[in-house]
Amino acid sequence: MEYLDFELPIKELQEQYEKACLIGEESDVDVTNTCKQIEKKLNDTKKDIYKNLTPWQRVQLSRHPDRPYTMDYINAICGDSFLELHGDRSFKDDKAMVGGLGKIGDQSYMFVGQQKGYNTKTRQYRNFGMANPEGYRKALRLMKSAEKFNLPVVCFIDTPGAFPGLEAEERGQGEAIARNIMEMTRLKVPIIVVIIGEGASGGALGIGVGDKVMMLENTWYSVISPESCSSILWRSWEFKEQAADALKLTAIDMKKQKLIDEIIKEPLGGAHSDREKTFLTVASSISKTYANLKMLSPTDLIKKRMEKYLDMGEFKS
Repeated sequence: MEYLDFELPIKELQEQYEKACLIGEESDVDVTNTCKQIEKKLNDTKKDIYKNLTPWQRVQLSRHPDRPYTMDYINAICGDSFLELHGDRSFKDDKAMVGGLGKIGDQSYMFVGQQKGYNTKTRQYRNFGMANPEGYRKALRLMKSAEKFNLPVVCFIDTPGAFPGLEAEERGQGEAIARNIMEMTRLKVPIIVVIIGEGASGGALGIGVGDKVMMLENTWYSVISPESCSSILWRSWEFKEQAADALKLTAIDMKKQKLIDEIIKEPLGGAHSDREKTFLTVASSISKTYANLKMLSPTDLIKKRMEKYLDMGEFKS
């Protein structure tokens, strides 16, 4: 496992614990008490570190190389029932945006989400999770298909932003995102949004309009990344930590401002520290949410969704 800078005390204690256990296995020396003491100290250190994370540290955790991505969630939750669908029927198949049909239990869903790569080759293949206009058009095509067959939509958000290249702008990046936002507000089936990693800018909003928007505990959701904000305000990336504080981008901040509906708790150490538990928690949250949303008629669903977004940004003095 890879460790971030602020996790180094955990790494040291973990190595001590493993060495002590190894000595006990390879010799006749009883190291039970030593192992227990180190294990207790390790657990206390973990609780202390993860209980007091700064916004920037949560941003770092959301980008952890071992953190599960969209396809990890889909494969774990749906198993063999997932059928991936490709193409926007206009230009090409965007590999940064994935989607298809899958089941949680007996209920079918249309899954849509951004997919990042695991190494240099797959990161290039997935364009680092930055979708082009055809990716957003593919997402909309799948959502419209879900509406046609009366299936709920689940969107997994994990992107550093929509692709900002010249060719993306030439093919209508802004229009594609704007159209998705408009169409999602009036989709006649339930939309459940889960932010599983980075939720940056319009790239996240392009599949981020939902009846219920949930964030995993160590994720972020903002109009701009801390680094980009720092480079604009201070002409340097060195102030990214201050920018992360000022942006109020954590799940707790988003919930406080009523921009999301629920925070999904992660295992101690982040989603990557216990993937199976994270997958089960997310699947359970999706199922519970859909159980409530399916009781609403399409008219009520759209009305509540629109009211929810129209109410955002209202402040009383």
